[in-house]
This record gives sequence, C-alpha cells and structure tokens, in this order.
Amino acid sequence: MTRPDDIRIGDAERDAVMVALHDHFAAGRLDRGELDERLDAVLAAKTRGDLRALVRDLPAPNGLPEPERPAAAFAEGPWGHGPALMFGGPGHPMRRHHRHHGHLARRHGPPFPAFPLMIAVFLALAFTVGVGTAALAVLHVALVIWLIRAAMLLVGARRSRRHLTPGA
Repeated sequence: MTRPDDIRIGDAERDAVMVALHDHFAAGRLDRGELDERLDAVLAAKTRGDLRALVRDLPAPNGLPEPERPAAAFAEGPWGHGPALMFGGPGHPMRRHHRHHGHLARRHGPPFPAFPLMIAVFLALAFTVGVGTAALAVLHVALVIWLIRAAMLLVGARRSRRHLTPGA
C-alpha cells in the first residue's frame, strides 16, 4: 500500500501550497529569501512528502489536503454529514457514488434546462415590461430552482443516510 506522502502531486497541489506560502509571507512568518527558496522547492516537488517538508514548520492552513478520515468521522451535527454534505466533500452521497462507479451523478434522464429557461424568461420580459423587471424575474426563477434543488439534495441525502445506517 502506498503511503500518503509517496503519492505524486500535480499542479493543483503545488498551487495550493504556493498560495499558503504567500499567505505566511504576508503574515510575516517568512522573509523574502525564505519565500523564494520554498517556492522554487515547491515547483520542483514530486510527492506530497516533498511538499509537507516545505510547510512542516508553518501553522495551518498549509495548502496540503487533510488526511482521509473514516466515514464515521463525518457523522456530525443534526444533518448527519455536516458541511461535507452541502459542499460535496467526503461523506457526500454523490462522492461515494462517483468513487465506486465512475459516474458524476446518479441522475436519470436529461438534465433540467435551468439556464435556457432563465434566458427565455429574461428575453420575454425584457421585450414586454423592461430590462429591470426581467432581471428581477430571472433572479426569482434562479432562487426557486435553487430551493427545489436544495430540497431534492436533502431528500436524497436522507434516503442515502437511511441506507447507510445498519438496521434501517
């Protein structure tokens, strides 16, 4: 089994550590020479261990991903999965589905055409009652679509939580 520090990194991980190093420089924890040395080393880094060595003496956030925790660690708060549920992080039902089956989502059928619907509403109202009213109507339509999507995600999360709980 590969240790986490032996995993090779990509540009996204290097960029995250470089941003964290700039933040620490701005906070006065690094001088200009140290920042330049560490940025050069970040660009040459190949593994997570290489990056970890460069930020070991700095407080969080350091730009490195948090170590994986078991799924039981995410069962926090009244909703069961905490912030991870809302933002698609670890413990999110879609993330679990993605990892096991390689699909982006469990949707069936065509996607809901939210953007074309908002454009149609805007154009219809812009030519009849004015651009200001049309913009306000599009914001209302977007809010309704967002609320419906949030409700559907909540129902889906509760269903998947029922399937995850033993004896349910």
